[in-house]
Amino acid sequence: MNFASLIGTTDDSLRFSEDGYFVWCGSMFKYKDKYYLAYSRWRRELGFGAWVTDSEICLARADSMLGKFKYVLTIRTKDTLGRWDSSCAHNPTVLAYDGRFYLYYMGNDGDFTPERGWWDYRNRQRIGVASAANPESLDPSDGGWTFSDKPLIDVSPDGIDSLMVSNPSVTATPDGRFLMVYKAVSSGGTPQKGGTSHKDGTPPKGGRVICGAAFSDYPDRDFVKVGRPIMVNPENDWSVEDPFIWYGGERYYALVKDFQGYFTKSQRGAVALFESDDGIDWQPSEYPLAFERKLYYPDRTLDVANLERPQLYFEDGVPRLLICACSVDAEHSDVFSVRIKLKHM
Repeated sequence: MNFASLIGTTDDSLRFSEDGYFVWCGSMFKYKDKYYLAYSRWRRELGFGAWVTDSEICLARADSMLGKFKYVLTIRTKDTLGRWDSSCAHNPTVLAYDGRFYLYYMGNDGDFTPERGWWDYRNRQRIGVASAANPESLDPSDGGWTFSDKPLIDVSPDGIDSLMVSNPSVTATPDGRFLMVYKAVSSGGTPQKGGTSHKDGTPPKGGRVICGAAFSDYPDRDFVKVGRPIMVNPENDWSVEDPFIWYGGERYYALVKDFQGYFTKSQRGAVALFESDDGIDWQPSEYPLAFERKLYYPDRTLDVANLERPQLYFEDGVPRLLICACSVDAEHSDVFSVRIKLKHM
């Protein structure tokens, strides 16, 4: 697949932002002839880095696929209950399956002290799931959102994800199971491909940033990790993040942020396309560059500082939109979720 050939244009009407907030991420789905966007937001006054300490997940609605999104409700926010996700909810991605919507997300319960601070929140990131039959309700008796009491994917002390896990993406498999690909960070000393060991980094930053995979017979429980890294950059510990996966009829595909531009042979932070026959062994596509940090308008091209967290919106089995988080400049003065039209395959 040459994903780059599908990239179309956007315009200012396809931006979604909110006054007083940074808006990030964006997973789009359809329910009862309306279009919904699950997204992350946090208060601007806290600074851009507060995504890891204060992000919440919200829902917006539009009347058409290219219509204007408007805030509907907050699905998950900070609380004082001491849950594993009490501090932060981030990285929403929605899977529609068998009459329900499954919202996968990152949560954490950090401890802000001068000694630990920001990194403590980052390193406590875990993956959870919520589900609903009626996404506009918070009342489970009305089909509204119910949340997992514990992480769906936790760290494995001796695994590739011994420090933290985040960035979940899930797809149904042709044999009736569910595949998750997620971001994994090790705490140190993880063997590299080929069996040679190296020191993976020092606290609190930790070691390699890669992706892992897990399978389950159910969309909301019992995921079993493959246990080895996928999509590994052999030249740099920071490989990829922000996976979005789907099954394309003959194989699996993944869009991932290429930290170093290693796989795309392009700019740092470009998005790469990977392919897999089984969801375990992944290789860069024949055309590995999916897109660069550029927005294409009918009359101009805009280079941006960040264009990441890729998600696709499918209708009738065809990808119609690419949704990304965007920051125009490195100072994060102009931040939004953007829809990009895709050309027909």
